[in-house]
Amino acid sequence: MKTSISILASVLVLSVTANAANTQSLSNQLKNHDSPYLAMHGDDPVQWQQWNEETIKKAQQQNKLLFVSSGYFSCHWCHVMQRESYKNKETAKLLNDNFIPVKVDRELNASLDNRLIDFVEKTRGYAGWPLNVFVTPQGYPIVGMVYVPPVDFQNVLNSLNDEWQARSDELTIIAEKASKELTMATDLKKISITKDFKEKINKKLLLETYALADEMQGGFGDQNKFPSVPQLNVLLDTYQHNREKRLGNFLQLTLNVMASQGMRDQLGGGFYRYVIDPGWQIPHFEKMLYDNALLASLYLKAARIFNRTDYEHIARETLDFMLEEMKADEAFIASMSAIDGKGIEGGYYLSDIEHGHHLITADSVDEIARQNNWTPYKTEKLLNLAREKMLRHRKNRVLPLDSKKIASWNGLVLSALVAGAQLKIDSEKYFHAADKLRSYIHNNFWDGKQLYRAVGKSTYGDAGLEDAAYLTKGLLDWANLTKDKRDYKKATRLAEKSWQWFFSDRGWQLNRNALLKYKETEQAVLDGPLPSPSAILTQASFELARQTGSKDLEDQARRSLEVAAALVQEQPFWYASYIGLYQ
Repeated sequence: MKTSISILASVLVLSVTANAANTQSLSNQLKNHDSPYLAMHGDDPVQWQQWNEETIKKAQQQNKLLFVSSGYFSCHWCHVMQRESYKNKETAKLLNDNFIPVKVDRELNASLDNRLIDFVEKTRGYAGWPLNVFVTPQGYPIVGMVYVPPVDFQNVLNSLNDEWQARSDELTIIAEKASKELTMATDLKKISITKDFKEKINKKLLLETYALADEMQGGFGDQNKFPSVPQLNVLLDTYQHNREKRLGNFLQLTLNVMASQGMRDQLGGGFYRYVIDPGWQIPHFEKMLYDNALLASLYLKAARIFNRTDYEHIARETLDFMLEEMKADEAFIASMSAIDGKGIEGGYYLSDIEHGHHLITADSVDEIARQNNWTPYKTEKLLNLAREKMLRHRKNRVLPLDSKKIASWNGLVLSALVAGAQLKIDSEKYFHAADKLRSYIHNNFWDGKQLYRAVGKSTYGDAGLEDAAYLTKGLLDWANLTKDKRDYKKATRLAEKSWQWFFSDRGWQLNRNALLKYKETEQAVLDGPLPSPSAILTQASFELARQTGSKDLEDQARRSLEVAAALVQEQPFWYASYIGLYQ
């Protein structure tokens, strides 16, 4: 007998005809939306709806599957699928007649996207963006996929509609059962946190690290390379404690190649999101605010631990890049597109020669000087002149920006600026920028009562655990810098509200109003490209409890560590941000 998951996987047997359902007229809800990503879909012939209770009710009233498509502004394949499928009138008719089409900006609704990613990874074995998931009117995901070529996508729409028309009751039951099976809590019993617990998980962390590490080229894995900042951050702490030569070599190799090769914009500053080859040469060209904030903080930490001024220089360049290129109204925008104004992936950054290329650092200034019999001063001067000339040329090109400001990511920037404000060089500049950002946060994201996800023409979006955690941490870091009791009080207030909103006896929830009936709570949140928000809030709460004497915050934090302990012990690499919390 098939399990509900295996039945779910067999739903997409392609058929050739569409069975149009009775439909009620919809209209595209995205025109002039504050989110640049959603607004760019406002003229699609697809009648896009937003993810909310009203849209769910429409699906229930019409007994239609929701087609939920999640992406983001700087995503290359999101633009491709829009051009090929969502601008296609025939495809739009299939979606409009037979489904309730929903467009989601993953940066606005990170918790929904997180759950859909989890579903697609578990049913497909991989996930990414654009992320396309069919959801029953009751809120259970049933089939998911990423980019699909246009003809195949039409076949999927026809096939799934035929299946739904023929046996919607059966598929509804299957989807509900599959969701419960896929999200069933692992049978990890609560474990006692002994004195040697931290030592055990640190040992296991190193074993998992070396199993995944590319010790020849740096980073983790043997295909795409990502910054993996949460893991590198914890491994820096581990190295500071044990000074293991192998670990130190791996960390410096990784930091060196990330800074010198294709993941960093050698001309204009800032880091790209990831590279698509194991040798760190070919970037995916979008620049995300969160990557640059996290990497600035990481390189400042590495500079202290390894006593390397070049790492501090990289960190300051990254902070300056954010201040110069991503700052708007004292806060910071979400991203810079991978696609240039002509629709070319990386076109803004590539040279004009045939099969354009981008810059890497091949030799040091001293090596170039030696090869050409120049002084280092002359070499640096010539390189700066060349850089200025190329930057002037680049400025003539158009690079689309996602101008919305996201609460959680600005919290990460605040932490990075506070770290910069403690440097000997440029500290005053970073202090003033942090002070202005802190004021912006209180005036726009967190007023002491209400927490908002994003700011565009106005505040909008449902804030989640990620926003609460990273803003709490940023405000705490600011308070530690100023030593002002009023700053501690504001950070404490947000921490207290965060525990009320997002933690209960059932565990953590990523947002307060989960319409998707899938993985509604969890024992602990994994590290991803961003650090685990549940770990960050727990860490900040312990520190605030020490500073303010809040017994309630300390008790909540200790309780969450007990809930998380079994998972951290089982998979320390993926819950790395928790490790330092166990004493």
